[in-house]
Amino acid sequence: YMGAGLLTILRLSGSNRVPVPPVSPPPSRPPAPSVSGRREKRAQCMCGNTMSAPLPAIVPAAKKATAAVIFLHGLGDTGHGWAEAFAGIKSPHVKYICPHAPVMPVSLNMNMAMPSWFNIFGLAPDSQEDEAGIKQASENVNTLIEQEVRNGIPSNRIMLGGFSQGGALSLYTALTTQQKLGGVIALSCWFPLRTSFPQSSINCINKDISILQCHGDSDPLVPLMFGSVTSETLKKMLNPGNITFKIYSGMMHSSCIEEMMDVKKFIDEHLPPID
Repeated sequence: YMGAGLLTILRLSGSNRVPVPPVSPPPSRPPAPSVSGRREKRAQCMCGNTMSAPLPAIVPAAKKATAAVIFLHGLGDTGHGWAEAFAGIKSPHVKYICPHAPVMPVSLNMNMAMPSWFNIFGLAPDSQEDEAGIKQASENVNTLIEQEVRNGIPSNRIMLGGFSQGGALSLYTALTTQQKLGGVIALSCWFPLRTSFPQSSINCINKDISILQCHGDSDPLVPLMFGSVTSETLKKMLNPGNITFKIYSGMMHSSCIEEMMDVKKFIDEHLPPID
């Protein structure tokens, strides 16, 4: 019987190694309150179905926002825990946007409904992928990028990122968007729809993008092998000198202080103040 064990698959596991993104409540509970304690307004979800999802959790810039990080949580989670994590490493000129996925049935979890950017059928390298769902979710991430551009932040000052399923979506979006981005933070994830891309150098607007990819060597859910293959694939497709792959000893499917400090360093390096 796999149901109980898979309920938390691909979500942040709440490791006691780091006092950041907590495990979200089970999907059957009401939505978590916002950081301010007020119920979130409902809005058309940003992941492409007819359900609704709360507006993103946002850590505003302490002064005028001249850069933004859009970070996508993992399966079964919400954006709140990651917003708290970024609040702990924030830079004063950067706005951090942590959207919430809609609740949908997930095939991997016996069709149980939970927050998910797209459907997941399996974890094997040759598992079927939800191509239509991934592409629709990516289009909605593009909508978030365009919204920040309209708010006055150039796209090359906007960084995408995500954990697990969210990291996979951020990688796919960066390689298919028409917007030149400031970088990608890919945590404990894989590269989706990889066979739809050339297995060599590609000519996309973000072919020289900087990517920080991080993975725990004890991850039982998205094994380190997935991260290693993803890194090698990205190096063949993009400028290999801009791909950084960091491995954390003993880290499972979660985050840790060392990783978050590396994330902060990456953001500070690629989205510096321009005042």
